[in-house]
Parts: sequence; C-alpha cells; structure tokens
Amino acid sequence: MRQAVLNLEESKIREVANAGMGRDDVLPFWFGESDEVTPDAIRQAAIAALQAGETFYSHNLGLPALREAVAAYTSALHGPVGAERIGITSGGVNALIVAMQTLIDAGDDVVAVTPVWPNLTAQPRILGAHLRCVPLRPDAQGAWQLDLPALLAAITPQTKLLIVNSPSNPTGWTLTRAEQTAILAHCRQTGTWILADEVYERLYYKDDTANGAAPSFLDVAELDDRLVVVQSFSKAFLMTGWRLGYLIMPPTMTQEVGKLIEFNTSCAPVFAQRGALAALAQTADITPPIVAHLRQCRDTLVPLLQTVPGVETSAAPGGMYAFLRVAGFGDSLELAKRLVTEAGLGLAPGVAFAPEAEGWLRWCFASKDVGRLGVGVERLWGWLAARA
Repeated sequence: MRQAVLNLEESKIREVANAGMGRDDVLPFWFGESDEVTPDAIRQAAIAALQAGETFYSHNLGLPALREAVAAYTSALHGPVGAERIGITSGGVNALIVAMQTLIDAGDDVVAVTPVWPNLTAQPRILGAHLRCVPLRPDAQGAWQLDLPALLAAITPQTKLLIVNSPSNPTGWTLTRAEQTAILAHCRQTGTWILADEVYERLYYKDDTANGAAPSFLDVAELDDRLVVVQSFSKAFLMTGWRLGYLIMPPTMTQEVGKLIEFNTSCAPVFAQRGALAALAQTADITPPIVAHLRQCRDTLVPLLQTVPGVETSAAPGGMYAFLRVAGFGDSLELAKRLVTEAGLGLAPGVAFAPEAEGWLRWCFASKDVGRLGVGVERLWGWLAARA
C-alpha cells in the first residue's frame, strides 16, 4: 500500500463519537451537521424523480438545468457566473479532491490556513504534495485571527496551491474583503492557485452584508484568475447525507474536471440533483430561516459558555460552531473522551483540526432544540465543578 495512505491518521472526531454512539444519555454535538431533517420540498422532489424512473447516469458535470440554477444562484450572491464554470460533484469532499487532483502533482508545494477540517490537509498529503500550514491565532477573547503578513510570506512562486476555508470549520474565523483582496493580488504575482472552501458562506451572522453571504473570493476575482471555489448543499439546505456539492472554476478548467469526475464517481445521482434543483428554487424560503435559527443557537450557547468558570470562547461571525478552551486541560482528545463517558457530552477535540488547536474543543450548535444547548452547558459546568 502507498505510504501516504498508511501515514493517514484516523479521524479523532470519529474516535470520540465511537465512544458515545448508541448511548441515549449522551448529547452529541461532535459532527458538523444539524439534527434537523432536509426540508420536505427537497425530499419530495427527489422522491418524484425516483418515482419517475430517473435512475440513470447524468452528464459528468451534472444536469444542465442544475448547472444553470447553480450559476444563477451564485450570480445573485456574487455577480455574473456562467454555467460553463460549474461542475456538480458527489459532495463537497468530492469537489475538494477533484479540484486537488486537477491542480497538484506529487511534490508540489501547498499552503493551508489552519486549524481546519482535517480533510483539507489530508487530501494534499494523499496526493503526495508537500504541505505547509500557516496557523490562525486566538486573541485574548478567544477569537481566531489571521496573520496576513505570515501567510503572504509563506506563499512563494514555488507554491502551487493555497487552501483556505472561510467561514472556518472549526473556528468560525472569516476572511475580510481586504484580506481576500490582498491574498488574491499576491497569488496573482506568484502564480499560485487558490482553492477556497466556502461551504459555510450562507451561515454568516454579521449585519454588514447585503447578499446574506460571507465575503467570497468570487466578489473580487476576475474570470481568468487561478481560483476554484468549493461549495456544498449540505449546510445552507440541511442536505448533509445527500452528498452533493459543486465547483466554481475558470471555464478553461471545466472540461478537465469533467474527465476526472468520470474516473471518480461518473456523476452525482440524478434524484439528488433534482432535490438540489428544488432547494435552489426555494432558497428564499429555506435558507434564511435556517440561518436565523443558527444565529439563535449561537447567541444562546456562547453567552452560557462564557459564564462557565475556566471556559474561553467567543461568538464567531460564521459557521455553526463554538470553539472553546477549558483551563487546566491540555489534551483535547482525552478531555473529549472523558466528557462523553463521565458527563454525557459529545464534543470534537481541537487537535483533530491542527496541532495549534490542541486544548480546544469544537461544539456544533446546529440543534433543532435550542434547550439542548443549555443542558449541554449544565453538564459541562457540573463536570468541571466536580473536579475543581
């Protein structure tokens, strides 16, 4: 077997979850998904497609109608984007690996901003790239910030690809427009591709946006820029299990991506694509209530956590996570396992996302029942108090 595969670490999030799955007394906040089901209109569209017998292959790049709908949706958020720039994939994860397979060779220099969802740093290693990480740093209030000069210094003419996730999983950190402009200008000079994971762009809680989305590289990029944006239907439409995502890329890249999709998955399931068409047709009715509820969840959980002695956290501008540190506990994996077994509380260990996140925990606050968040905080507080 390939050494790059043998060297892969198993998911530490799964390691914690496996310790608590099947236990009715555990409140699970470890995975990055809501506990609400996909809206009925989306499910009914997929059911109708199956009943109509749409059980065959589609175009490698997706149904033409869906590519057009994605282009229109993206254009409404970020300005004109043509369907020739869209490729439908079998999930955001598939979009990421297809993009990386298109752009990087073994031995290429890749830079990633961390802490970040581990797939974004594992995939370049699987492909044999040389990965260098530029860490975010928490300020005194627990909010994570980018050292922009350090990032720009790390990106050289030898850097083939920059990977950046904003809004971020797990920290909720979000790039500013000024930071995006500076990064794009620098990458133009070095000839570096940007792979922007923007799957949380609609889960954005600042009121300084006119389009209901976080700042995107698409807002500042030109058509011929070396920019690939990864998107997913999972977060803003509650479709995690549907495994449906898409790429927005330069038109010169689309045909090549279509070839790779053929050799990866052939195409996304048609009935899932029909569900996505329904989601986009009703986005004004589906997404804003989801975002409003998540804002309520964030604004419930974070102030409660801030009252717990020894807990450090802040309200992030985007995403669906609270990232917290508990004083006196340096091993986040051990702490997360103990919270499962001793407190009935399931959180993700920070070390799963990067070494610099050791000692931190990720709490997914996407809960249909906001009251469960308060119960979780009570369990954390009680467990800590018993050990004080």
